[in-house]
Formats: sequence, C-alpha cells, structure tokens
Amino acid sequence: MPFGPEPPQLLKQRFRYQGRKFAFEANRLRLPNAAEGEWECVRHPGGAMAVPITRDGKLVLVKQYRFTAKGRILEFPAGTIEPGEDPAATIEREIQEETGYRAHDWQKLGEFFVAPGYSDEIIYAFLAQELEVLENPPARDLDEDLATVLMTIAEVEAAIYTGEICDAKSICGFFLAKAMLTKGA
Repeated sequence: MPFGPEPPQLLKQRFRYQGRKFAFEANRLRLPNAAEGEWECVRHPGGAMAVPITRDGKLVLVKQYRFTAKGRILEFPAGTIEPGEDPAATIEREIQEETGYRAHDWQKLGEFFVAPGYSDEIIYAFLAQELEVLENPPARDLDEDLATVLMTIAEVEAAIYTGEICDAKSICGFFLAKAMLTKGA
C-alpha cells in the first residue's frame, strides 16, 4: 500500500469474535493524532481477484449467490487468501475452481482496501489472459452456488453503469484492467 503503517495504540480490547474466514473486534484506541475512542473492525486475511479474458476477448465472470446481498450478483472470480498463501496462488486456484479455466499469462493490476472505514481487507487484483478450458476442473467448494458468464468489455461496462454489476472489487478490477488493456491502443 502507498502509505506506511501508523498503527493506533490499543488501550483496551472490548470484544473479539473469530469466525471461519475473518474476525470482528471492538477496541478502545488512541490514534496517531492522540484522539481516543471506540472503533470496531473486521479483520480479514485479504483476497485475490482476477479479470479473466478469453482469447476471443470475452471477460469471464461468475453469477454467485451471496447471502449478504440476498441474491445472485455478477462478479469476477475471487477468493480469500489462506494463511501463508501468496495472493497469486489464491487467484490461480480460485479461477480454476470457479470458472473451469486456467490462465497462462498473469499481470498484477494493483491492490486496494475494500472498505477501510471498518475492515482491513485488501484485495490483490490480477489480469488473467491466455485462458484454456480445463478438461477436469477442480471441484467447487460445497457452499458455492455460481455459474460462469461470458461478456464483452462493452457489456461489462454497461452492466456496471446500470447497476447489474454492483460488486466493488469487480468494478475496481474492471477499470484497472481496462486501463491496462487500452494503454497504447
């Protein structure tokens, strides 16, 4: 990230819950400017996402059921980073599991906070090209309810502006990829 660490001083941990993929904590803190107060935070190991592009220029997305959204949303493949795992390894695994494709050309697009007002989750974004369809893709996680969707760049952009694509990491990843793909064009 572009800014160096300036961690707050923990004065008192009031509450901590460790879930399957992330933790939630409520703390009394002193910030670097000496202000004190109560803050809550979702502690997340981070995630990796990809904007996969087929050889014929189609973007590969997934339509996935998200219980927090109470329905299926259109998004690019992504996954939570396992302990000690490199983000590139995370997304290589996830793209195969979620889409049935393997990418042979990877470029890092960047990294960004998802919601820095309440979470420390960082997403590592990649452009995945030179895709091949796997004959025997890995099994999807049992809790995943998703379908692969192919769209053109124009269709994805239109879906963002109409609200059909409402996932922040997908929107950010798309525009980072589009900027990289159109450099020098």
